[in-house]
Amino acid sequence: MVREGFDCILRAGTLSDSPLIRRKLADLGRGTFASPSYIERFGEPRTPDDLEDHRIIGLFAPDAASVSPLIFTDRGKERQLTPPAVVTVTGPETNVACACLGLGLIQVPRYRVAPELASGALVEILADYPPTPLPVHVLYSHARQLSPRVRIVIDWMAEQFRSRTV
Repeated sequence: MVREGFDCILRAGTLSDSPLIRRKLADLGRGTFASPSYIERFGEPRTPDDLEDHRIIGLFAPDAASVSPLIFTDRGKERQLTPPAVVTVTGPETNVACACLGLGLIQVPRYRVAPELASGALVEILADYPPTPLPVHVLYSHARQLSPRVRIVIDWMAEQFRSRTV
């Protein structure tokens, strides 16, 4: 990061060990979503166990060579499942577009599908089994004195996340 000239990095997801200083900004709420046409065609799953008979839009994990699993909280425990993917995509916009077309289920942060939820293009399913929230951190080097401008930007980002309920 320092070699590339970045002052800080905004990162969503689980962090690996790093020599960088991290400041948690938020936990983004996530959900599992499907289009009404998908539900009409395949039915609505009531529990994660019902997903054996369903399909997902596979999203490749940023740092992995595999499809991201669906994550559910079931009786206080995290559970990961990877139902069959009818199509696999590499970008979140394509993921949402495929779900709107009725191709399969997706699991994404709620903010990413807010317009589709408002319009009825997507509906939340399996709400009783919510995915764990997605942590968002800002990372910066301990080797550098944080400039006042960068500190102001980081504080502003923290306030933006605090002021929104997503």
